[in-house]
Amino acid sequence: MLKLTAMVYIIAGSMLAGSCIIAALTMGRMDAVSISVAAVIGALVALPVSWFVATKLNKAIRPA
Repeated sequence: MLKLTAMVYIIAGSMLAGSCIIAALTMGRMDAVSISVAAVIGALVALPVSWFVATKLNKAIRPA
């Protein structure tokens, strides 16, 4: 389960961090601190998202 979560996190983390950076740039936040904070927030939000997706995938692959 942890391996599946890690693989999903690789995809979800980069996608959410990139989306948050694009949102920060769209709002006019062009400084390095705002971009870094947006990337960290996206990476942290991706942790529970990847756990949730991995749980659903695991249940679909291995039904009880």
